[in-house]
Amino acid sequence: MSGRSRFSFDRLIRLPPFVWLGAFFLLPFAITLKISLSEPATAIPPYLPVLDWRGGLDGWSSFLEALNLDNYATLYADPFYRDAALGSLGYAALASLILVAVGTPLAYALSRAPARWQPLLLALVIVPFWTSFLIRIYAWIAILKPEGLLNLVLLRLGLIARPLTILNTDAAVIIGLVYAYLPFMVLPLYAVMNRLDPTLRDAAADLGASPTRVFWSVTLPLSLPGIAAGAALCFIPMVGEFIIPDLLGSSETLMLGRVLWTEFFSNRDWPLASAVAVLILAIVIVPVVLFRDSLRVGEGTGEGR
Repeated sequence: MSGRSRFSFDRLIRLPPFVWLGAFFLLPFAITLKISLSEPATAIPPYLPVLDWRGGLDGWSSFLEALNLDNYATLYADPFYRDAALGSLGYAALASLILVAVGTPLAYALSRAPARWQPLLLALVIVPFWTSFLIRIYAWIAILKPEGLLNLVLLRLGLIARPLTILNTDAAVIIGLVYAYLPFMVLPLYAVMNRLDPTLRDAAADLGASPTRVFWSVTLPLSLPGIAAGAALCFIPMVGEFIIPDLLGSSETLMLGRVLWTEFFSNRDWPLASAVAVLILAIVIVPVVLFRDSLRVGEGTGEGR
């Protein structure tokens, strides 16, 4: 194959991802951004301005002049939306920390299990995906309600004197988030831990390190890329989560996903809902950039070695 043909083939291979991103990310984002700069209207579509392609340059000029930042000014000035953004970040951050604390030992146990048992154990982690997400969250309503399974077990064991109020609280939202996103933390972390060179642990043990010291000094530092990947995979969708806070939380549970749904479907304010969607995207870009930078630092450290 000639150099020119190989160059053309390489460019052709790289084209589909860019087409995919352009069609399913950049174009929808551009439409959402445009709607967020519009004003609500009792019309179809329910916002103005709408570009009239037959208007030529005058139509484009009138269209651009009608766009404004009023919806973003509303988000900035109204404490309700600020509290919703802070609430989303708080829930997602706390749930991510719990997921790291729970998922790290679970992934480590999976990676250290006998090879013949690992496929079965991984299947048990993946099994919840076989059931509808909505049905699984509804099941937690039956578990957490005052007469539910959890209170029944605690009462039978004599650990509590009266049923606990868990459903429709912040605790229920955190429980739902941790349950729903635990596989997204365990799987990438397991993939990293399972690829670690076992001779490194053996060398540390030969030098007198205890199993606990080996984990904290060898396994955990080398697993940081997997922890970062799992935390990013969980944190990003949790910021915009709607189903869990709507079903397990109370009316005071403020998260951007619920606010977006309310503005779009209840208030029929598409421009403000689009502004909330852009805000969610702006928030989740931060952990994506941090995760990318952490990978670059890790690669640089590896090359230095």
